[in-house]
Amino acid sequence: MIRVLLADDQVLVRAGFRALLDAQSDIEVVGEAADGEQAVRLARELAPDAVLMDIRMPTTDGLEATRRITADPALGQVRVIVLTTFELDEYVFEAIRSGASGFLVKDAEPAELLRAVRAVVGGDALLSPGVTRRLIAEFAARSREPAAAAGLDRLTDREREVMALVGIGLSNDEIARRLVVSPLTAKTHVSRAMVKLGARDRAQLVVLAYESGLVRPGWLG
Repeated sequence: MIRVLLADDQVLVRAGFRALLDAQSDIEVVGEAADGEQAVRLARELAPDAVLMDIRMPTTDGLEATRRITADPALGQVRVIVLTTFELDEYVFEAIRSGASGFLVKDAEPAELLRAVRAVVGGDALLSPGVTRRLIAEFAARSREPAAAAGLDRLTDREREVMALVGIGLSNDEIARRLVVSPLTAKTHVSRAMVKLGARDRAQLVVLAYESGLVRPGWLG
């Protein structure tokens, strides 16, 4: 059973999400938070598999709540999905940098929300890769000059190549076809790169790929 915590200051939004999620045989909503402070407290109390986190909330916003949750070693299994009104929202990029596993726009189709929750908990952390990639590229282009990511020099040439392909949004199967290797081999390279760089998931690997200059906005591999 996938256990989900809802964090949104709008009661009707939470009620809509709860109705949709609780109707699934493999998902249950274990708690609701009206602000970021409450979201952090409930995450620690309930240890959910996933948190649907609104960015704009009173007292403590979703960005700070995401930082606290993903920085807590005791919550290493908790995945945060950021909810936003707009796709290209600078706070979404900051949330992903802070440890969020991906994001969804609030008007996403119900089926997309359900796929997202299941995907994140199943380990496929980067949601809506095309949109996420555009968002990261958009704000990476405005940021400072690329800085070397800690540990990047510890990657093998193949791991750097795979990381760059993750950065442009390719799945393990697509990476395997591009490099003419098995999907399992591609997955192994991705996992090793994540471990060496201390990346929480694929979303973090994408951010590091851009921030280190390994991938530049507009690069297609």
